[in-house]
Amino acid sequence: MRKRILIVSPAGARDNNGNWQTASRWARFLRAAAGGYDVRIAGHWPASEELVGNEHPDLMIALHARRSAASLAAFSAAHPDRPSVLVLTGTDLYRDIASAPEAAASLELAGALVLLQPAGLALLPPRFHAKARVIYQSAPSLQPYRRRGTARFADICMVGHLRPEKDPLAFIRAAGLVQHPAARLIHIGAALEPALGEAAIAAQADNPRYRWLGPLPHAATRQRLKRCHAMAISSAMEGGANVIIEAVTSGVPVLASDISGNRGMLGADYAGYFAAGDAAALARMIDRCIGDAGFDALLRRQCAARAALFAPATEQAALRELVDNLLT
Repeated sequence: MRKRILIVSPAGARDNNGNWQTASRWARFLRAAAGGYDVRIAGHWPASEELVGNEHPDLMIALHARRSAASLAAFSAAHPDRPSVLVLTGTDLYRDIASAPEAAASLELAGALVLLQPAGLALLPPRFHAKARVIYQSAPSLQPYRRRGTARFADICMVGHLRPEKDPLAFIRAAGLVQHPAARLIHIGAALEPALGEAAIAAQADNPRYRWLGPLPHAATRQRLKRCHAMAISSAMEGGANVIIEAVTSGVPVLASDISGNRGMLGADYAGYFAAGDAAALARMIDRCIGDAGFDALLRRQCAARAALFAPATEQAALRELVDNLLT
């Protein structure tokens, strides 16, 4: 009989965010491998269908230390001899484990901790390092978009829901500061905070350079992203942004806020960082990456050098090794 794994993800398919993409991808990886597992995704545990007969999972993978804390605590109490994995998100590492008791308790309860980039290890108390490991997320490579002739626009895309952690206002303000005539700033994501949605609507009305497309399906977002000149990520905190991987594996260079989570993904020597929250610095970098062919080429080389880290086979092998060892 195949071992049962439950992935607890507070985010669902409708949320279409990084946590959901991780949960969905990991479920596919664990089902598909030779001798694969019986994997389900749920918003919490226990759920009614998990209490029928012998349907309790052999292993739990929980995303988000604070939001999945109750599920992890319930599983640990019901099955103290069964393994659990906690995947640490950006809000976990850069806020909650230091301020939310339930998030700190999740670190104690989990049998293994997964970080999505190595810079996050510095945020963990040393006693947890032995049970922590880094697994880079992945995305299938897309054939880079080949432009014919000179493009009228150079689109810079931000992909991320409108919420404070993503700092969409930095991107919106940069749209009013860029100088290059071809620059057009495209934003994809749902307004999770109404005030930020109102700011995006107002910016779009006032500034023809800025377009807010709202939420798009994941596949459509990737196709739009691959046609962009560059991608901007202006976040105030990130655990290991999926969208960086999707840009890099599509041949699109990244302009990233200079925060720990982005440095862990792109490397300490990456040339495309700007000060977090500094819209003017982002605008200058946008102008430079469009107008300076040498700078644009440097960013593309540096991103291409990171692409091997984000290969699906690499992520699947690391995940399978972790799970296999815990269930042995």
